[in-house]
Amino acid sequence: MTIIHMTIPPLPHYIIGGYTVAPSGRKHPSRRNIEVFDLLVVTRGCLYMGEEEQHYEVRAGHSLILRPDAHHYATLACQEQTTYYWVHFQTTGTWSVSDQAAVPEQAEPSKEKALSASFYTTQTFTKQLPQFAKLLQPSKLDSLLRQLVQLNMNDHIPSVKWKQQLVFQEVIEQLSASMEMQGPSPSALCAEQAASYLREHYRENITAQELGESINFHPVYIARCMQKEFGCAPFDYLMRFRIERAKLLLLQTDLPIARIGEEVGFNHAAYFTSCFAKYESISPRKYRQRFSHG
Repeated sequence: MTIIHMTIPPLPHYIIGGYTVAPSGRKHPSRRNIEVFDLLVVTRGCLYMGEEEQHYEVRAGHSLILRPDAHHYATLACQEQTTYYWVHFQTTGTWSVSDQAAVPEQAEPSKEKALSASFYTTQTFTKQLPQFAKLLQPSKLDSLLRQLVQLNMNDHIPSVKWKQQLVFQEVIEQLSASMEMQGPSPSALCAEQAASYLREHYRENITAQELGESINFHPVYIARCMQKEFGCAPFDYLMRFRIERAKLLLLQTDLPIARIGEEVGFNHAAYFTSCFAKYESISPRKYRQRFSHG
C-alpha cells in the first residue's frame, strides 16, 4: 500500500470539490503536475486511473488520492455510468510518500526530539493517508462530501468557508481511518502503554520491574519497543518528561528550585539541577531567569 505522510500542523486545506456523473465511454482527464492533491471517491461504477507507472481500478466504495507532483491519466474509459466526488486540497506543510512498511523520514524526524521540544513551540505529528483505499464507512464519507459540495454554493461567505474546512478535516479523518482499521502494531501498543504509565506516575520512583508488571510486558521488550517508537529507553523518556514538567513549573510558578525538583520526581535538589543541565544545557535557575522580567 502506498501511504501519503503529512506533517500536521498545518492542517491540509480544502480548495474546491464537486460531483461528477460520467456516462459510459467517458475518460477522466489526463493532467501533469497540477500542484494540488485530487481526491476521487467513487459511489457507482468504476474509474480506471493511472498515476506514473501505477494503475488503479477505483470502484464504488473506494478512494484514490492523485498527487500534485505526478502525471495522472485514464487507463480506460468508464464501462458503465460512473458517479464520483472529486476534491482538490493542499497542504503548506511537508509531505512524503512511502510504502506501508517504510518509516517516513522527513514527516517524522525524531520522536525523541518531539518529546524534548518546548511546550511553548508548535509540535508536529504525522497524519497518514492511504493513496488508494477501500473505505471503512463509505456512506459517512458520502454524506460529508455531499455537505462540501452543497457548501460551495455559498462559499463567498467567510463562515461557510470555515465550515468547509471543518467538514474537510472529517473527510481526512475518514480516509485515515480506512487505513488504520488494522490497529497499531504490537510494539507501538506496548510503547504507548509504557509511555502512558510513565507520564501518569512520573512523580514516583519507578523501577523497570514495576513498569513491566503494570502493563504486563517484560522490561527488555518494553525497552526495545520504546527505542523503536520513541527513539529512547523508558527511563530516558521518563527523565525528559520530568524535565518538561519542571520547565513549566519554572515558568508558571514561583516555587523554589528544590521544591520543583520534588514535584517532578527528584529526591535531591542537586541531582535535579545536574539532570536539568544535562538535558537543557542550562541550570534551572538560569532557565527561569531567561524568561523573567527585568
